[in-house]
Amino acid sequence: MDSIVKRISEDVWKLRSNGNIYFINNEKRIIIDTSDRANRHLVKQFLSKVIEFNKVEIVIFTHLHYDHIGNFDLFKNAEFFASEQAIEDFKRDPVNTVLKEDIAEKFKAIKLNPIPKQVHNLEIIHTPGHTKGSICLWYEKEKILFSGDTLFFNKNIGRVDLPTSIPEKMQESMIKLINYNYKILCPGHDY
Repeated sequence: MDSIVKRISEDVWKLRSNGNIYFINNEKRIIIDTSDRANRHLVKQFLSKVIEFNKVEIVIFTHLHYDHIGNFDLFKNAEFFASEQAIEDFKRDPVNTVLKEDIAEKFKAIKLNPIPKQVHNLEIIHTPGHTKGSICLWYEKEKILFSGDTLFFNKNIGRVDLPTSIPEKMQESMIKLINYNYKILCPGHDY
């Protein structure tokens, strides 16, 4: 398979891009984040080799910045989920939540559901900091932590100087993640 798409574990694939996309294929077909719309051609060309887009059942957003939600409309049959805080921020101020006006406008077309504490085999971890509504996802079966823009490789953390950031909560969120003894870190970007 092309190096842009990598199998991470038995049932998890990664599309490396400016805003990584993860595909979990177990009980349900789940996408975590949908990358930047500027990378749409890569998503269509490479991710389509491992999943038919119309068969994706669930899309989960770790937060609602444009480089994580840009290709939401490729998954026409999916249910979309984000944290309640992210949804509130989007309703109150779409442009400052998404950080790109055109993507914020397009994103208004979908029904965004508040994410429960658990989505099939994924535990939802609320990790405010990068945004008030940031979440990480814990996949116990494979010991994988999907960290969005909360945690990157080499223990780097996401920016906390954006309109919906809450810098005073980032340390608390990092401490929370210590409890997850992950074997594989799947961040939103490969910084």
